[in-house]
Amino acid sequence: MTDATNSSSVLDLVLPGADDTRREAMAWLASLAKERRLSAKTVEAYARDLRQFLAFLTNHLGEPPSVKGILGLKPLDIRAFLAARRMDQVGSRSLMRQLAALRSFARHLEREGFGTASAFAAIRTPKVDKNLPRPLSASAAVAVTDVETRISESRKAWILARDAAVLSLLYGAGLRISEALGLQRRDAPVAGIDTVTVTGKGGKMRSVPVIPPIQRAVETYLQLCPYAIPPEGPLFVGARGGPLSPRIIQLAVEELRGALGLPDSATPHALRHSFATHLLAKGGDLRGIQELLGHASLSTTQLYTKVDAARLMDAFNAAHPRARVKS
Repeated sequence: MTDATNSSSVLDLVLPGADDTRREAMAWLASLAKERRLSAKTVEAYARDLRQFLAFLTNHLGEPPSVKGILGLKPLDIRAFLAARRMDQVGSRSLMRQLAALRSFARHLEREGFGTASAFAAIRTPKVDKNLPRPLSASAAVAVTDVETRISESRKAWILARDAAVLSLLYGAGLRISEALGLQRRDAPVAGIDTVTVTGKGGKMRSVPVIPPIQRAVETYLQLCPYAIPPEGPLFVGARGGPLSPRIIQLAVEELRGALGLPDSATPHALRHSFATHLLAKGGDLRGIQELLGHASLSTTQLYTKVDAARLMDAFNAAHPRARVKS
């Protein structure tokens, strides 16, 4: 017996439901693996999601659910299942995946000609709370972008200057790492050029101001770089003169984390978060920050107002004499 056959046999034994439901469930899982080429872990997760749903229906309906019984479900039945999962402390992301699995199984039943499973489409997808950005402190962000922080490392001066210039663009101009590494030599903000034009997500272009300290960091890198970079070539190059990999910058930040005692959340992208958070804390306009970051929606930028509010509350709770007085 092959591993796949053995796995199917085990699933067949543990899946609840009437015979026709179990048969169609097995056919659906097989199609996920063979036709849609989903990974074994994804198929296993979908099987677990369906198994939990069928077990719930067995109690909810008072009998093992048949295909006809599943197609006859009302939106209220599915909401009852999701509510039960919530009671088990299941998060929104897991519920989203679970609902996606059930909808996929319902579409399978429809394709096989059993009827319409309209109740599944009528359920709204659970909202997922966005994780708040985790910026660095101003002093930590400046230290990460300062070439002097890594001066003791046994690396060539031009590479240290290159990394500092890239990181300066992330923190000082709010660029994504892909945007910084996508700059061409002719785009370099040097010789009085105080803006760069970058191409962000969705091919959207924007112009971003570059302050003098960042210009000086880029100038220092270009002065030390041993390669003659053509105007249309990448501004930042690797040790052998080819395009610089984002992974090199990620590794540089990992080393800086260790040197400065920073948390794992200190990443290249955290410098972009820091740019926005520190601007907002100093009274920056939310719309202006949205344009600088290249966010399509203001709601994305508004996450930084929550970060700022959270930081204020932390400061208040830590410093106010009555903040920690229990009522």
